Amino acid sequence: MTKILIAEDDEHTREALREVLTMEGFHVVAAADGLQAVDFFRVENPDFVCLDVMMPGLNGYEVCKQIRKQDEKVPILFLTAKAEEIDTVLGLELGADDYMTKPFGVKEIIARIRAILRRTATRGGSGPTKGDEVFTMDDLKIVPDELRAYRGQVEVQLSPRDVKVLRLLFDRRGKVVDRNTLADEVWGVDYFPESRALDQHISQLRKRVEKDPSQPRIIRTVHGAGYRYE
Repeated sequence: MTKILIAEDDEHTREALREVLTMEGFHVVAAADGLQAVDFFRVENPDFVCLDVMMPGLNGYEVCKQIRKQDEKVPILFLTAKAEEIDTVLGLELGADDYMTKPFGVKEIIARIRAILRRTATRGGSGPTKGDEVFTMDDLKIVPDELRAYRGQVEVQLSPRDVKVLRLLFDRRGKVVDRNTLADEVWGVDYFPESRALDQHISQLRKRVEKDPSQPRIIRTVHGAGYRYE
């Protein structure tokens, strides 16, 4: 699971980001100021960092400097309340990958994070893990490290949670995956999504990955049992 560190002193913004990104399947660690962000980075070793520019303790620029001393490759996205508050040249010189100006929409920040993750996916020197390997379900090619799938020339955007659902069904091809297993493997054992929320997620995913959602070939419902990919 991709781990994202959010450093944001405004509680409302911080918790909103935590909720949105968690619902998208990211593991979120939230810091309330710059000093806490530096400490959390050392302990949590996140895969992505969102930094508010204006924070008490240490501002976003100083946190970025501290992070870059420890890790030259982790993607960093600056968040700022006003366009003039951020010197984009300074930010990029410090090693940031991009910046966003508040207020921003939910879909906008998710799309930006995914784009940065795709762009920076090749920075690491280690080879791909099984979870990163490309796999095919029916006529759909799923590329996990891009958070995308392809049907011919048609591109489908995926969330980390979408990829986990598809990978689990693919790995257990021909077998029924019950709702409890799906919740544990995809949402995590400490999270208990309502059955309706889980089914709604599957329904929305079907609309994007199936040729004909009314006659699914990738995510089939086994009534009273769960889901299966043949």
